[in-house]
Amino acid sequence: MDYVSGILSGFQVVFQVSNLFYCFVGVFIGTLVGVLPGIGPVGALSMLLPATFGMSPVSAIILFAGIYYGAAYGGSTTSILVNIPGEASSVVTCIDGYQMARNGRAGAALGISAIGSFIGGTFSVVALMLLVFPLAKAAVLFGPPEYFSLICMSMTIVVYLAHGSLMKAIIMAIVGLILSTVGLDFITGVQRFTFGSDTLQDGLGLVPVAMGVFGIAEVLTNLRDHVERTILSAPIKNLLPNLEEWKRSVWPIVRGSVLGFPLGILPGGGAIIASFLSYGVEKRLSKHPEKFGKGAIEGVAGPETANNSGAGGAFVPLLAMGIPSNLVMALLLGALMIHGVTPGPRMITQRPDIFWGVIASMYLGNAMLVVLNLPLVGLWVKILKVPYRILMPLILLFCLIGAYSLNNNVVELIIMVVFGVVGYCLRRLGYEEAPMVLAFVLGPLLERSFRQSLIMSDGSFMIFVQKPLSAISLAISALLIISSGFSYYKKTKAKISVDE
Repeated sequence: MDYVSGILSGFQVVFQVSNLFYCFVGVFIGTLVGVLPGIGPVGALSMLLPATFGMSPVSAIILFAGIYYGAAYGGSTTSILVNIPGEASSVVTCIDGYQMARNGRAGAALGISAIGSFIGGTFSVVALMLLVFPLAKAAVLFGPPEYFSLICMSMTIVVYLAHGSLMKAIIMAIVGLILSTVGLDFITGVQRFTFGSDTLQDGLGLVPVAMGVFGIAEVLTNLRDHVERTILSAPIKNLLPNLEEWKRSVWPIVRGSVLGFPLGILPGGGAIIASFLSYGVEKRLSKHPEKFGKGAIEGVAGPETANNSGAGGAFVPLLAMGIPSNLVMALLLGALMIHGVTPGPRMITQRPDIFWGVIASMYLGNAMLVVLNLPLVGLWVKILKVPYRILMPLILLFCLIGAYSLNNNVVELIIMVVFGVVGYCLRRLGYEEAPMVLAFVLGPLLERSFRQSLIMSDGSFMIFVQKPLSAISLAISALLIISSGFSYYKKTKAKISVDE
């Protein structure tokens, strides 16, 4: 199937009434999630996983994709009006976006954010469509050794780019791998860590684990850390930038689109890195860098375009090779596997309705988001005023209903609550959940590839270095580990010198 016939078939899929509805619902919920600080797309996807079991796989992935890139749009509204990033990738937008709002240019900041996001998102969809086929053809050459090494490299990069302690990130990744082994051994059928429970024979479910670690833990964290939200009270008008602001924004939008997409492909928060890097590039290239931090529109246009372009780039490794580049993609992978669909090169040929349907829905969803973000600014401002004491119990209720309705199993409800408490404690101790959940999702794929490789080589570990692609991936992983270890050693040595 060529690109033209493929995208036309995709629009036939997405223009079905049910899929059109789920596309709208996805971007609406995504915008809502982005506007409300603290929930995030991961928490939203975790809570909505049980709701997708009655849907077709196409509808489920369209819904989830809409939530993901919709959250990237919505996060800018909170950053500009409240100075609190609704999404991690919108942190940079706070710097100049909020200052523009204080200077009476909130409308222009919101307008250029929505327009830049639309352009960046559309660029990423076009690039995704053109790039996935070549990558999928290359992925067919991958065998178990290459997949094992590639997954190792992805997990290493995620740990390497962790925000906190590297050692804590490694510990969390190991914990996630251990949790992924719960259940029946897929080769021998031996029970592992089931403790006599019939429920655990099928392994720990992604839904209760994710809902606990992100949903319940988020509720507990927000009950502890009450954040004051001072919402801009001035009326928001003139949603389109003036001619001078347009001129200053054109090249930041172009550069943000081109910069964000390849960074989004990289494992470990590519959209976040893209927004920070875009801001740095614009400040470096600006003729008036002293205006940054005081309300420069370039500091909004570039990063917002880059993070939405990066959000589209994150779909490339998932759709082409079946390997998630971040936690949201890991949940999308889990959702597809629950529906009996395995992303990767075979999905493009075996389930073209899903692949092209998602591509077409992203075109349409980006257009919907412009309509949602600009005319409905007043609605989002009102939603921002909803107090946490009302919002958090509702999230808790959705989590409990979702976990129980999955299989009408009380044990899964207990698992969710236990992981919620564990997730809250981990946050208090400075441990990140992302490496654990990513390792939990990728663990079965990692183990299967590892054991298949050893069967192919009659137990010889040399198979992992005899294959060129496998050897390169492992070498990159080793270099990252050595580099991080060396950095840790230098910091420790410097600290000891200061103490002495």
